[in-house]
Amino acid sequence: MNGKKEPALKPFPRFDTDEAAERFVETADLSEYDFSGFRPTRFEFEPKAAQINMRVPQSLLDALKERARRRGIPYTRFIRELMEREVARQDR
Repeated sequence: MNGKKEPALKPFPRFDTDEAAERFVETADLSEYDFSGFRPTRFEFEPKAAQINMRVPQSLLDALKERARRRGIPYTRFIRELMEREVARQDR
């Protein structure tokens, strides 16, 4: 290395409004901020009113459950995310 010390990352600020956060993100150099404390989250706005029931091979269900476990989410949510991604991909 060249002996230079990397500058410490700034803590990410808190905002009182969505507008303040949007202005910040539009103008800030985000590479200067520490995102290590951030965790992924998912917001679900549409109510779930429909239900499906299907038969699948046990090996497929086991594989889906394992992938969901590694992501730390329920397997039914993981399956719904897969369906949502596929529908969004097809709409492009």
